[in-house]
Order: sequence, then C-alpha cells, then structure tokens
Amino acid sequence: MKKIAIITDSNSGITLEEAKALGISILPMPFVLEGKLYLEGIDITPEFFFEKLIAGADMSTSLPNPACVEELWDGLLETHDEIVHIPTSCALSAACESALGLARGYDNRVHVVDNQRISVSLRQSALDAKVLAEAGKDAAQIKAYLEEEKSFSSIYLMVERMRSRLYRRRI
Repeated sequence: MKKIAIITDSNSGITLEEAKALGISILPMPFVLEGKLYLEGIDITPEFFFEKLIAGADMSTSLPNPACVEELWDGLLETHDEIVHIPTSCALSAACESALGLARGYDNRVHVVDNQRISVSLRQSALDAKVLAEAGKDAAQIKAYLEEEKSFSSIYLMVERMRSRLYRRRI
C-alpha cells in the first residue's frame, strides 16, 4: 500500500494544530494587509483579519510562493510515495492553477484536485481524502473520487450586513 500525503490550504478552515492531529498538511494562504505580507494561521489571526477588514484596511490575497509549495511537496515526498493536494477551487483562486503547473514536474507523484470547493466543503474533501488513503486508495484514485463528487456539495454564505437587514425585516 502506498503512503499518501494529504495537503489542503488554510482556506479549508483546518488549523495547523488540527491538521497535525489529523495527519493532514496545510499550506498557509498569503494575505497582503496595508503592504505587509501575512500567512493565514501563522502570523495572522481571524480576529486581526476581521478587525482590519472592518476598519477598511487595504488588503488583498496572494498566491502561495511556488518555492514554498515545492518545499512542502519535496519534504513530504521524502516520507510518502504520493501527494494529494486539494487547493481552493481553480474558479476562485489562481493557487490551484499554479499548483497544477508545478505538479507537472513531479512525475505523477503529486495529484492536484480541482473539485470546485472552498471553506467547509474543502475541509470535507481533505477529510475524505484522508479516509480514502487509509483505505488503501492511491493518489490518482483519490483525486478521481474527489473530482467526481464535486457536484454533491453546497455551502451558503451570507454577508453580515445583508443578514442584519434580512433579520430586521422579519421583526
């Protein structure tokens, strides 16, 4: 049975501590706030992020540094046969396209999943991949399963201001 490493990004909501306990690797997503680079889960907390957001700070997201992605992959491939990398959907993040391009240089040992997920559904994909790996599936089988299942997940997001207006209308 092949030893499979599972990676997702911090957009999954899996904390670094939780990831360690689960045996899943997390790629921290970069944010630029007022010209300074922060890595989600490493040097920026959700509280700090939302404080800055509410204050109207200049902010944007960024791609993970390709060298950091390759460093993570190279380290995991020293102890694992294959990697299943599950980034945020290619439709929402260029990080997915970047990972797909980088994976071409890894002789089919890195399988990047684009199952069009984000947030809690991305988290579930990582958990599902872990279960499949423990059941003896190889990386290609895990990727195929996750991409086939992409249409069986939905999440609903509501903007706080909209929620408040909708709530007030019901009163």
